[in-house]
Amino acid sequence: MISKTQGLKDLVPGGLTFCVLSRCCSNEPKRLLAASVGCAIPANKSSYGYISEHHAFGQTEKQAGDYAEDLAAAMLASTLGIDFNVDESWDDKKEIFKISGKIVRTRNVTQSAIVRNGGYTTVVAAAVFVF
Repeated sequence: MISKTQGLKDLVPGGLTFCVLSRCCSNEPKRLLAASVGCAIPANKSSYGYISEHHAFGQTEKQAGDYAEDLAAAMLASTLGIDFNVDESWDDKKEIFKISGKIVRTRNVTQSAIVRNGGYTTVVAAAVFVF
């Protein structure tokens, strides 16, 4: 992973760019919007990680971010053979992931906003692949 600043230096106008994008929009006054991208990175560098996309109404930035992160970690855990109960809280699952030693870390990028009266609001979160 690289910083946004470094990534922007590597992008070329008109070039093809792959990404995982989450977007949520509304014009309903006082509506809470959230868009999030979660990432789960395995300990084994020769294995693939997982990226998830989640968007929701009525979730705070933390709730949406935790959900997207949880989703990515759950998908990665299923491919690594880590057995867990999907109904457990995030913290309980995170401990299982840490104990297994197969997932190094999880993270998320999330944006939330509340729609103002008479306005139209969009929130966007993205993971952009730079080659």
